[in-house]
Amino acid sequence: MSLTLEEVNRKLLHGLAVGLPAGIFYGPDLLGLPVWSPAPIIGSLFLFSLAVEFLRFRNSSFGGLFDRCFGSMLRQEESSSLTGATYVFGGSFLCSLLALNGPLAATASFLALSLFILGDAAAALVGKAFGRTRIGDKTLEGALGCFGLCLILSGFVFPVLPDFSASWGDLPWSHAVFLSALVAALELFPVRVGRLVLNDNLYVPAVVALAALAIHNA
Repeated sequence: MSLTLEEVNRKLLHGLAVGLPAGIFYGPDLLGLPVWSPAPIIGSLFLFSLAVEFLRFRNSSFGGLFDRCFGSMLRQEESSSLTGATYVFGGSFLCSLLALNGPLAATASFLALSLFILGDAAAALVGKAFGRTRIGDKTLEGALGCFGLCLILSGFVFPVLPDFSASWGDLPWSHAVFLSALVAALELFPVRVGRLVLNDNLYVPAVVALAALAIHNA
């Protein structure tokens, strides 16, 4: 496996998606909006992304323009299926709905979605650059990169973020290790429903958020 400039650009763009979990957690206070406002905003972005996908498949002119702008960052399978960006919006929308259940749920969504977005990027970049041990379509090295970054974030970064500890309290190292391992494992082993492989961008953040709530309340 080799790391290409296109993959780096793709993951840099993917990394910008951390604005979505930040919007769920910090957006209402910073912008003076109701606490429920992230859900319809992110839901609208998800619908817009679906509309763009529909147009690129149904309208050849629009599809050509889309390919000229973003084609170099698309993976082969995305030429005939939804892009990862659309699935990221879908997963973020699920987390924004979960966040409606109160401050703890919003904090868990912020934590889980941020870990997954950044951990997934680390897995791809490390896997492409150093991956040797293949596990399906992924690599063990990529999973370790994902785990390592998630552990650094959950162990050192999140505890000092504004308002995080005030809402969540302490984040024990045992919880940080568990959540980091969960993100890495779910990223490494995709869920299959029959012959259909579910896109991890869609379901992993919500699963990790629910797991975070469960261990927090245990």
